[in-house]
Amino acid sequence: MRYQVLATDYDGTMAHEGEVHKNTVDGLRRLIASGRRLILVTGRELEDLLRVFDHIELFELVVAENGALLYRPKDQSITPLAERPPDEFAVALRERGVDPLSVGHIIVATSEPNETTVLQTIHDLGLELEIIFNKGAVMVLPLGVNKASGLAAALHQIGISPHNSVGVGDAENDHAFLSICECAVAVDNALPSLKERCDEVTDGARGAGVTELIEQLLQDDLSDVRLSRHDVLLGTRAGCDDIRVPPQGTNVLVAGPSSSGKSTLATGLLERVAQRGYQVLVIDPEGDYKSFPEAIHLGTHDRAPTVTEVLDGIEDPTSNVVVSLLGARLEDRPQFLRELLFGLQELRSRTGRPHRIAIDETHHMLPADSTAGPGPIPQIDGLLMIAPQIGSINADALKTVDAVLALGDGPEKTLQDFSAAVGVEPPQVESIELDQDEVLSWWRNEEKPPFVFRYAPGTAERRRHIRKYAEGDVGEEASFWFRGPDGTLNLRAQNLQLFMQLGDGVDDATWLHHLRQGDYARWLREDVNDEALAAEAQEIQRQFADDPAESRKQLRRAIERRYTVSA
Repeated sequence: MRYQVLATDYDGTMAHEGEVHKNTVDGLRRLIASGRRLILVTGRELEDLLRVFDHIELFELVVAENGALLYRPKDQSITPLAERPPDEFAVALRERGVDPLSVGHIIVATSEPNETTVLQTIHDLGLELEIIFNKGAVMVLPLGVNKASGLAAALHQIGISPHNSVGVGDAENDHAFLSICECAVAVDNALPSLKERCDEVTDGARGAGVTELIEQLLQDDLSDVRLSRHDVLLGTRAGCDDIRVPPQGTNVLVAGPSSSGKSTLATGLLERVAQRGYQVLVIDPEGDYKSFPEAIHLGTHDRAPTVTEVLDGIEDPTSNVVVSLLGARLEDRPQFLRELLFGLQELRSRTGRPHRIAIDETHHMLPADSTAGPGPIPQIDGLLMIAPQIGSINADALKTVDAVLALGDGPEKTLQDFSAAVGVEPPQVESIELDQDEVLSWWRNEEKPPFVFRYAPGTAERRRHIRKYAEGDVGEEASFWFRGPDGTLNLRAQNLQLFMQLGDGVDDATWLHHLRQGDYARWLREDVNDEALAAEAQEIQRQFADDPAESRKQLRRAIERRYTVSA
């Protein structure tokens, strides 16, 4: 179950003129019965909300006062999420004739057109407060406090990631909390500006729209809602959009011989998944992910972690975990993974996490001839399986794969081996010779045939790449040679820094000769291995083929944006 939490606004979303219809309340109860949880996110003051809403107990937590207050109906506990403005602020507003005026636990609220007086008072008193508008209301809160910060605090308290929540709202102040939800929904009566920024808009208005959303969650967990805005960069393909992959849900197999780039591809993808706030778990049998950034590393050369230790490590939704199995015997590793997968199934049922699970050396961890325990291996999605060959991997695990990424020599043979293992007709692919950072990819559920793209490296690899090509020595064969239209020059640029220096110094005829022939773009693509920069060079060639000064300036700018000495 992907969506564990429904976070809903109150006025104008769930409620109409302060009241919630019985059908909506019944829908909330059905949602709770499915194992999901409810969080109410409202701009109302708590006491006012409790006075008008009789079913507050349905919600695990209430974010009140537009993100400034957390209320737990079960024990009626109240947790302030910000500091209350000084009493002199409300006193000054009353003295200046601001009416109406209400003061909550944290929030100070009035209505338009009092915002000018409120702003002047904030300035005169030197306070760090901000104004949030909502359908004529003027809400004053400490800086940085809004429905997003309040919802984030509520989700963290119950151990749920925002990436496992769906939010629904209708007005200006809902922008903030909907933006952190994995799926943002607007009810039909919502402001046009909110509808434009949401993933879905219900057919029904207010409570009917919330009920409609609940029914969709119960029916298929919003499986028909494609959230491409969350997709993570995988690589680039010449003349096409970037190649991206969902951060969760899909199963990806990366296969190729040793030193073909499997770990570089996998690490880069996992880094970007983690940077987007999704939780990553890496099963690392050989210690290849020791430098994976901002992760908890479990296990040593002498001792493998227990399954309980791993599950405890990922209980916090903000933690990424790398599990080293160097301390485990080779024959014990499949049983460890099998037990862990069962534990992950239970965690997924409660939290929807971890979002991406990488299994390196999959042929050892999920072997085809595994005798690790009775019964089938648990089937989990969101896997990133990495292995040198396919024939040794458990066939049931392979059948769950959505995308095959083949690297190294004979990638078409990898696709054939995969097809044979899962019992399907292999795609028709001619013999292909891949460069070091190229991948032959096959997306099984799409009609397009397999294609080649360049994978995007991770941070560490990117830094090495930048240093090497910016100021290192790429070797004679990979250097750029300024020879000129008559071949009278022989100036070698062994890195991008020297390329720019020599480019500024050569005569205009030499510069334009190489520009018009596409030599710069070719060098950047084939030897610097930067498809995006090569595409920029091609565009500069198209626009400024007759302007040596401008083409020099534009290419220098493009290089400096991507390759700086400090990087």
